[in-house]
Amino acid sequence: MTDAGVAAGPFPGNASSGPRPQASIESARDSERRSAFRVLSLDGGGMRGAYTATYLATVAQGFARQRGVRELDLGAAFDLIVGTSVGGIVACALAAGTPLTELVELFRSIGPRVFQRRLPGRLGIHLFVDLLRRPAAIRQGNAALRQGLEQRFGSETLAQVYARRRIALAITAVELSQHRSWVFKTPHNPTTNHRDDRYRMVDVCLATSAAPIYRSLAAVDHVDDGPAGYRVFADGGLWANNPVLVGLVEALGLARQEQEIQVFCLGTCPRPAGERIARAEVDRGLLEWRFGGLVAPLAIDAQEFAFDNMARMLAKHLNRPCEVVRFPTKSVPADLMPALDLDEVGPEAMDALINQARTDADIANSRFSDPKDRGDVLVRDLFLGASTVGAPRKVQT
Repeated sequence: MTDAGVAAGPFPGNASSGPRPQASIESARDSERRSAFRVLSLDGGGMRGAYTATYLATVAQGFARQRGVRELDLGAAFDLIVGTSVGGIVACALAAGTPLTELVELFRSIGPRVFQRRLPGRLGIHLFVDLLRRPAAIRQGNAALRQGLEQRFGSETLAQVYARRRIALAITAVELSQHRSWVFKTPHNPTTNHRDDRYRMVDVCLATSAAPIYRSLAAVDHVDDGPAGYRVFADGGLWANNPVLVGLVEALGLARQEQEIQVFCLGTCPRPAGERIARAEVDRGLLEWRFGGLVAPLAIDAQEFAFDNMARMLAKHLNRPCEVVRFPTKSVPADLMPALDLDEVGPEAMDALINQARTDADIANSRFSDPKDRGDVLVRDLFLGASTVGAPRKVQT
């Protein structure tokens, strides 16, 4: 894919003395669909998660029409789904079989209640008012998000959703008592100690998306049989906003020996990266950083670039074929810029974000129908091989 690139390890047998017959090519594709270990990696990005869900839903709908079926079960197309922050919420929805269109409507309906107050951008009375009112607004926003998630996931736990769907999940967070990274996992690993089995999906979503400054931290009750208590979690984006390396490491422990690994990545329509800074503007303080609000987009951009490249470099040195593909997107138009703040929840901004996702997905579908490179072929085959909603899923052994 020209927008993101593909990393490939060795592919024994790819060399050929001449073109293969079409039947042979299709047979190879069918074999690849059955044998590759597939991972979906979803970045964080606040309310821009509506872009992620809309993009995936639109691409899936295009392939469903092409195949003459009503709806694809996109989550079931993957052996493992990893996610961070709002990407973790989308990951949980896919693993649970929740339609992504429902998730988009959830973001649209509860967004204004979750992010009741934008971060202050200037000094004056507005700042003092925000200092007084933000704690209550954050508390109310957390309650609204919890309520919305409970309507979608109920009381289902990680172990229960894995037993029902057999889709592995790995969701990032930060455990604050020791300031350590934490990955919530379904019991997909044969050597698991089942630490996370009884965590509810709702609490996992709250933990991975507990962005400092923007949202409440997540206090989650202990789920083992020991003394009562709780852990406090913060947003996984503090260390893995792009969780592609988490997905790759987890896949290496789950895939069969020498089984090909394919990792598909999707972001949240970030702003165009980079800025020109005059020498006179380098001494930035709280106001220039919008009281911390401009640090998060910077970290998102840097992690997406760095972690994708690290994953691609590692993929070249594995003892198996391994490819890392980022779904293609187009450049963000200038009039969309105001809609890209992490806490932007206005209806016009949400409509613009969703429309951009639909536009990007439609362009991507056109590419996939006439693949230009290896990445396009992998994405096309992913959707062509996805099961339909309600169909039994073949679990890799």
